[in-house]
Amino acid sequence: MIVVAEDHEDILLVLRRALERAGHEVVAATDGAEALEAVRRHKPDVVITDVDMPRMSGLELCRAIRADPGLEHIPVVLASGSLLPGDARAGEVGASATLLKPFLPAQLLACVADLMPSRPA
Repeated sequence: MIVVAEDHEDILLVLRRALERAGHEVVAATDGAEALEAVRRHKPDVVITDVDMPRMSGLELCRAIRADPGLEHIPVVLASGSLLPGDARAGEVGASATLLKPFLPAQLLACVADLMPSRPA
């Protein structure tokens, strides 16, 4: 399962559709605070979050996940148009990966595949 946090509905729809077509279950949130509640409730395999969102930014969301011993192992992908390559903030909050917008669905799926825990055969 993947929690996706994105405040732009059109982008959220594209992310959700790409992930679901690849066979992932998706829980969508429109801000960081809602996403944190979803992460606590569902304990997803991966979190994908925009950086600039209302109520709680993606950076704050990542920091909150890393500060919680029950959640800190969950990979977090920062997907943003506001981060520049080499932006230190992603590393400072403990992000597992960054995707710079605009990105292709194939890039998203490759990133998720790299971060998903391996399942026993």
